[in-house]
Amino acid sequence: MVVSSCEVNMAEAHQAVAFQFTVTPDGIDLQLSHQALTEIYLSGVRSWKKRIIRLKNSVITGVYPASPSSWLFVVIAILATMYTRSDPSMGLIAKIQEHLPVSQSMSTQCQAVVSAVLFSTMLWLLLIFTMRLCLKQLLSYHRWMFEQHGKMSTTTKVWVALVRIFSGRKPLLYSYQGSLPNLPVPTVKDTVKRYLDSVRPLMDDTEYERMTKLAAEFESNLGNRLQWYLKLKALWAANYVSDWWEEYVYLRGRSPIMVNSNYYGMDFLYVTPTPIQAARAGNSIHAFFLYRRKLNREEIKPSRIPGIAIPLCAAQCERIFNTTRIPGEETDTVHHWQDSDYVAVYHRGRYFRLKVYQAGRLLSPREIEFQIQRILDDSSPPSKGEAKLGALTAGDRIPWAKARTKYFSSGVNKRSLDCIERAAFFVTLDDDEQGMMGDDPASSLDHYAKSLLHGKCYDRWFDKSFSVVYYKNGKNGINAEHSWADAPVLAHLWEYTLATDSFQLGYNAEGHCKGDVDSSLPRPQKLNWEIPSECEEQISQSLAVAQALADDVDFHVFSFRDFGKGKVKKCRVSPDAFVQMALQLAYYRERRTFCLTYEASMTRLFREGRTETVRSCTNESSAFVRDYVRTTNDDVRLRLFRAASEKHQQLYRMAMTGGGIDRHLFCLYVVSKYLGVESPFLKEVLSEPWRLSTSQTPVQQVELFDMVNHPEYISCGGGFGPVADDGYGVSYCILGDNMINFHISCKHSCPDTDAHKFGDQIRKALHDLIQLLGPNQKEPSKPEESRPEVKKDQ
Repeated sequence: MVVSSCEVNMAEAHQAVAFQFTVTPDGIDLQLSHQALTEIYLSGVRSWKKRIIRLKNSVITGVYPASPSSWLFVVIAILATMYTRSDPSMGLIAKIQEHLPVSQSMSTQCQAVVSAVLFSTMLWLLLIFTMRLCLKQLLSYHRWMFEQHGKMSTTTKVWVALVRIFSGRKPLLYSYQGSLPNLPVPTVKDTVKRYLDSVRPLMDDTEYERMTKLAAEFESNLGNRLQWYLKLKALWAANYVSDWWEEYVYLRGRSPIMVNSNYYGMDFLYVTPTPIQAARAGNSIHAFFLYRRKLNREEIKPSRIPGIAIPLCAAQCERIFNTTRIPGEETDTVHHWQDSDYVAVYHRGRYFRLKVYQAGRLLSPREIEFQIQRILDDSSPPSKGEAKLGALTAGDRIPWAKARTKYFSSGVNKRSLDCIERAAFFVTLDDDEQGMMGDDPASSLDHYAKSLLHGKCYDRWFDKSFSVVYYKNGKNGINAEHSWADAPVLAHLWEYTLATDSFQLGYNAEGHCKGDVDSSLPRPQKLNWEIPSECEEQISQSLAVAQALADDVDFHVFSFRDFGKGKVKKCRVSPDAFVQMALQLAYYRERRTFCLTYEASMTRLFREGRTETVRSCTNESSAFVRDYVRTTNDDVRLRLFRAASEKHQQLYRMAMTGGGIDRHLFCLYVVSKYLGVESPFLKEVLSEPWRLSTSQTPVQQVELFDMVNHPEYISCGGGFGPVADDGYGVSYCILGDNMINFHISCKHSCPDTDAHKFGDQIRKALHDLIQLLGPNQKEPSKPEESRPEVKKDQ
């Protein structure tokens, strides 16, 4: 009679086990699986290889801008000087030798060599520290950003040369992290002054006078006390903003992150590399893991400011993969795991675990396609309550946190949830077709955007760092959770994946991934669930909340191709300032008023920097818009326009170099809450709605795309939901010299907003401004939305 048995299951063909033993009255019968043990061994080898690479990179990064080999050079140089009977240490080597704890057997000469090596090592570390300190001081210089475009001062030229000297050669991804300066804390006086300047065009005289009194009272009393604590934090922490920004702006939000926080990125606009869903997934999933391999080895080049090669902080890259936002009743947390060898896949209500490593190697694109096709062909029904389980991540955070604790803390549900949360990333195989297609391509782009932003509200896992969606017609897209990083970090990954998919990996004549397939690969593992009826009720409630939010979103995406940054730059105007002025003009024409305008700027010139706000609605921009609408004097209009665009550029530079307004005021507000004191000034500032929230997503890796020979291989960029219930969210991507893509969002429930009408106003404003700058420019034409999409099979 069998007393007990124990099995350890491996995810392989026929559910083979690594070992199985059975206890019988005759003894123990032990059986081993050679294949499973080989898998375990190779998995361990891969893990140790990663640890060794991580250790090696830590050493290289730790001694940067020097190199490990430079230690040997210093040692040899010191030993050589000793043999010439000179003492470069000025007696320090002899002092070290006197206090060296050595055995009686060590000769005097050997003791001298050991002492010299110790001195050389200390000298080497001192040189590294000095070089880092010099580089940090050099990277704190930002005057170059405020110089006239195309004209570099002698000081800046010398500075650039010194930066290159102290920057070393062949830096790894994180090599500059220890040399980046800390974000400076502005003075309360400067921040208050800039704030009052920013709100002047939004207030009448009475309101402005009241706000000025509140600001003066804050500056003279509570402000200095709060500032003291903030300076104390700035001395202690690498960045005085980032941790509080992540926690209080993102993780403590209790409303749905779908639409309100998450954002999306689109596929190529005019071409689909293959119409086969599984093949597109095979190539791009493989490309994602190639990027992760480069990321783990730190082989990705550090991001830099174009043209001047100043490094940007890479701290956000650490959590791209194997990362999930975990719900909590008070606050969420972001969990990151060191490694994951699989992706979680959703298809028709079922969840699967798809391993992308076999016997220690990354599966080829053709093998991943084969595995994806197996999932597509799987006709098994979802478990009870499984089909719409993802709606929990789309609804309010507190119900999801409670449900997670109550229903997913043990047993099969915990194992399956862990599988999703620990996956490298999330994949959705969507049965819909999306992209620019059909008789109404303009409308199809709007549907495509909404699909990527929220889908069906249950077919994405919104908590994952990012989810990739593959549509039935071969189109794809990406949805990202916002707390762990900002859009440029994910955009860098997305650009690499799109380029590698199409230009490096490619497809065969039938549209399938290239290469052979091993048909003996273990099938993807279907996850099991035991969802009780009470949990199903919570899923339905979360879905209802999410669906109402999704249905309320109005979206309009269009590609403006009448002109682009090429003509704008010929008029000696910043393309970003040009678009921002167009948005101000468009908004005023629609609403006959101005509003607080948010443009995202980055602060990655500083360690652990994220974003800062550029307040684009200024006294200068409002003066220009009012004059443009009311008068016809082009000379005055042009003068006011240039003043407004210059002011915008100045504000953008200030934000990038630590002189912004909003992050400083936000942190002062957080300190006031910790101290339990009320500030009417800060409370009012932090409650002001951003009715126009804007962001530009620039192409970072231009070298990966050929805009001249293959202009159809252009991403449409990405977008986000509206920040205010009665406002607009506008994302724009300036591509090449002749295209600007816009993603406009608002809410149907607001009678004052309409994404399509606002889009028309933006088009009109763009044409009016280019006509003002150069009267001979192209006249407005009908929006080019009807260009047919090309589907490439090769």
